[in-house]
Amino acid sequence: MVTKMKTAKVAERIRTLPPYLFATIDELKNEVKKSGVDLIDLGIGDPDLPTPIEIVKSMQKATKDSSNHRYPSYQGSFDFRNSCAKYVKKRIGVNLDPDKEVLALIGSKEGIAHLPLAFVDPGDKVLVPDPGYPVYAIATRFYGGEPVMMPLLEENNFLPDLDKIKAKTWNQSKILFLNYPNNPTGALADESFFKLAIEKCAKYGVLLAHDAAYFEVYSGRKRPLSVLEIEGGKDVSIEFFSHSKSYNMTGWRLGFAAGAEYAIQTLGRVKNNVDSGAFTAIQQAGITANEMLAKHRNDLRKVYSNRRKAAIRVLKKAGFDVFDDGATFYVWIKTPEGYTSSEFTMKALEEAHVVVTPGNGFGESGEGYFRLALCATEKRISEAVARLVKLV
Repeated sequence: MVTKMKTAKVAERIRTLPPYLFATIDELKNEVKKSGVDLIDLGIGDPDLPTPIEIVKSMQKATKDSSNHRYPSYQGSFDFRNSCAKYVKKRIGVNLDPDKEVLALIGSKEGIAHLPLAFVDPGDKVLVPDPGYPVYAIATRFYGGEPVMMPLLEENNFLPDLDKIKAKTWNQSKILFLNYPNNPTGALADESFFKLAIEKCAKYGVLLAHDAAYFEVYSGRKRPLSVLEIEGGKDVSIEFFSHSKSYNMTGWRLGFAAGAEYAIQTLGRVKNNVDSGAFTAIQQAGITANEMLAKHRNDLRKVYSNRRKAAIRVLKKAGFDVFDDGATFYVWIKTPEGYTSSEFTMKALEEAHVVVTPGNGFGESGEGYFRLALCATEKRISEAVARLVKLV
């Protein structure tokens, strides 16, 4: 007699989880690929440029050292954390204690996803940008928190109106997530905005979590601001830096967090219990990356700047309404009249064979827009844009 097998019931947090945006896009584009068409993928922010050879060679050397084959420190090697502190000092003039105010991450996404676990109890609120990186809200829900969506509107330069958030909500909130240069809009934040955010967080006891993944990806000479360099910022903030975007190291999974000692140490306690840290050899390659940024970053920015200009010139000429703050490697574009975000991106995929991302996939306030990632050669981007223009 065969007994019917029972399986464990999936957790409610998983059963009610909406499909992850980029996983859904991958499924759709794989279906189109099967037909053998020439598909141009500008959907996901995954740099097509290679990791600089100096970093690769550093990694190759480090992997030969057998001492690196053992468990790494969950907080990261002192040498890596010290190199991150030196990078911050050089870029924004802020002193960090590598022992207390810097934490190595297995990619900044890992740190961001674990942050609510460190601070959010069931029922706590977390202030989340809308549109925004989906992980902010998903991680909050995973740990029983309630995301409070902050609309990012073009009339406010895609900055949340912090003064519109009621005192009651501030008092119930544990974390304020911000991300500038912004994904998906490409917007920049000015000093007055960061000062207001710091003031609010200090007043209500909220941790300001700033995702600075695109800190080094911008056009022009004026760099984006770090929340740590604003007066009082380091006292109330944790800032997430990513090697993925700055050094074309998305697959390497390396980043670091810096900021208020209490926030760094609390997030570190989570990591101490759930992971064993980034591979030490990768951290040593990260040290090389931190040291060579000045040589690398200008070439990187020039590439993205040229790609941006080429795409925007044709889009605007064709009548597309394009938002451009000259930062990140994304272009944020209004959908043509008569189309929702999803309708236009599906039309682009099925008829033009171009993958772009629907704005509403980043939140309700992203409806009416789509995002184009500049992660292909200038020639391929120009071809993709030409195809989109033909659609309308």
